[in-house]
Amino acid sequence: MNLKTYFENTRGTGIISTADSNGRVNSAVYARPHVFEDGTIAHIMRDRLTHANLMSNPYASYLFIEEGAGYKGKRLYMTMIREDKNADIIAEICKRCFVKELEIKDPRYLVVFRVEKERPLIGSE
Repeated sequence: MNLKTYFENTRGTGIISTADSNGRVNSAVYARPHVFEDGTIAHIMRDRLTHANLMSNPYASYLFIEEGAGYKGKRLYMTMIREDKNADIIAEICKRCFVKELEIKDPRYLVVFRVEKERPLIGSE
């Protein structure tokens, strides 16, 4: 199953881990990514520690744990390739977001990643 189909049809919990230029690690809970036709993935971020870390170190990992019993999911190793601040593009991408537009006061960024490697949640392939 490709990533687009997987993330459109699989519910669960996602965690992005980043590190700053000195190697200090941060992890944060994130929604399922948007997967583009070219295989790149995007997350919508606010200007917080995860976003700040990516400005000095473009590497990140995304760990996704599927809902249900057992330990199923994916680990994605990613490199940030660009970001977009266009509110219209973010609104179009964010169709499954639960945040009301009126509640959004901080700037948001569409951060796009190239997936370097994909592994199952448990084990290696």
